Amino acid sequence: MAETEPPTTDSATMDKIVSLCRRRGFVFPSSEIYGGLGSTYDYGHYGVLLKNNIKARWLEAMTQERDDIVALDSAVILHPKVWEASGHVSGFTDPLVDCRVCKKRFRADRLEDERCERKPSLQPGQGPECDLTEARQFNLMFETTVGAVQEAGSKAYLRPETAQGIFINFKNVLQVARRKPPFGIAQVGKSFRNEITPGNFLFRVREFELMEMEFFVPPAEAEQWHRTWIDERLRWYLRYGLREGRLRVRAHTGEELSHYSSATSDIEYLYPIGWSELEGVANRGDFDLRQHTTHSTTTLEYVGSDGERYVPHVIEPAVSVERMFLAFVIDGYDEEVVGDRQRTVLRLHPQLAPVKAAILPLVAKDEGMVSRARSLYDDLRDGFMVEYDDGGAIGRRYRRQDEIGTPFAFTIDEQTLADDTITVRDRDSLAQERIGVAQAPAYLGEAVRRHWTSPKFK
Repeated sequence: MAETEPPTTDSATMDKIVSLCRRRGFVFPSSEIYGGLGSTYDYGHYGVLLKNNIKARWLEAMTQERDDIVALDSAVILHPKVWEASGHVSGFTDPLVDCRVCKKRFRADRLEDERCERKPSLQPGQGPECDLTEARQFNLMFETTVGAVQEAGSKAYLRPETAQGIFINFKNVLQVARRKPPFGIAQVGKSFRNEITPGNFLFRVREFELMEMEFFVPPAEAEQWHRTWIDERLRWYLRYGLREGRLRVRAHTGEELSHYSSATSDIEYLYPIGWSELEGVANRGDFDLRQHTTHSTTTLEYVGSDGERYVPHVIEPAVSVERMFLAFVIDGYDEEVVGDRQRTVLRLHPQLAPVKAAILPLVAKDEGMVSRARSLYDDLRDGFMVEYDDGGAIGRRYRRQDEIGTPFAFTIDEQTLADDTITVRDRDSLAQERIGVAQAPAYLGEAVRRHWTSPKFK
């Protein structure tokens, strides 16, 4: 049945996003059969595919499309002295207070964002039923033990960031990769923070993946490269479909700056919870390399063939896969009425979409259609993530694919059996056209690569 394109609306709420992710198998609460473990999540099939596509596009932009950045994968558990040198052991803390009445714990520096357990209209400490303790510092690193038994000297930490693994490998990469500043080292990997007040679905969790790139530059060029990388990262988000009106850059004020940073700007996204950090771009100066030089007694500096030597300064774009995942799903989420029926659609960039095309026999019990659909599915799966779907009426299958963000559907019908043509349906415009079956691989390859703009821009 032909469909028409109605106007789009901004209808994403966090509740709707959570519901869609659960309903369509993107994200599940972890350990759910045991009551769950707060702010930890497992990713289902489509969630894994979307995450992998996000990471792949990031790595492409960092390493494949540039010749001045190389990749690294460092260990999750590093020597504990790494974290002493970086300042995480002594300084990676949050100020916490406890309520003696409701027993709930709060960030002392964010009480204005919290609600009293007994009186939700009040902030903690405002009501007579609140009795808050004095603030105390709580280290956010997870501790673990290295070795067969727990004993003195066996304490280690799960990394709270991937950056330190890059800094301690600076000398190795400098020698083996034959690079000179400006050059970068990019890494994607798991990180862990013992957040006391996590929440807002995937926005703040205890286990997450970071995508960080440390760009080493001559000291005099640091400020220029900091501005350059802010612009580069903004362009990347626009390239993959985030709307410009939902992105902004906010420079940190002096009191916000980390101890290592001379300048940091956040690329913020307008989440349903308000403007919040999506990615940070920091000028870390030479703090990290100098700290590790001091604590390890290994000199971490650049020495040129002409005798020039200096400790590079570092520009760091850093983002969690989870926050990026959430931003793309929120930005793509749309609701509209098509033919008197509600349609929920996830307008993801085709290069990010978990499934590139659905292969649908119009009549699931027609052997001829099923056979041709299966044959096309086998041809396409060699080069693309595609999905064969014969469950339910064709309209229901379209809606199911819309909700997981599949940009194209190839339908095999009676005409296919007569002339070897299929119907191609576009997720966003709902336009349909017929092409030859043999054209499908080339058609899909071109369609996924071509420039794409969200209908929400229109």
